[in-house]
Amino acid sequence: MPLQLSALPGLTRPGVCGFTVSRDHLTIVVPVAVAAALGTYLLTRYFSSESSSKGRVNLEHNKDSAKVVHSFDVEDLGKKAVYCRCWRSKKFPYCDGAHTKHNEETGDNVGPLIIKRRDA
Repeated sequence: MPLQLSALPGLTRPGVCGFTVSRDHLTIVVPVAVAAALGTYLLTRYFSSESSSKGRVNLEHNKDSAKVVHSFDVEDLGKKAVYCRCWRSKKFPYCDGAHTKHNEETGDNVGPLIIKRRDA
């Protein structure tokens, strides 16, 4: 003898896919699904190896290198050398004053590295 769904309280006739969803199910399933989706998104962003460019300092210089390194001999510097520390200089590694615009846009306070030769 087949089971009569109308004889059981709280159950309704099966839908097109063969199952039904009641209001009680929705009050549980929807918040759990939203929390799972949000949690997955946040974990993916946190553990992602591809970080957004907003978090990066170097946006354009020597991007094909694993690490950007510059080396200078003290004897070759002359009396004074001014190096960029904001990574925005068009003359990188030398400072061209781009930190001023960077500081205005971001509220940062970065400036150049200035190396002066002391007169003996």
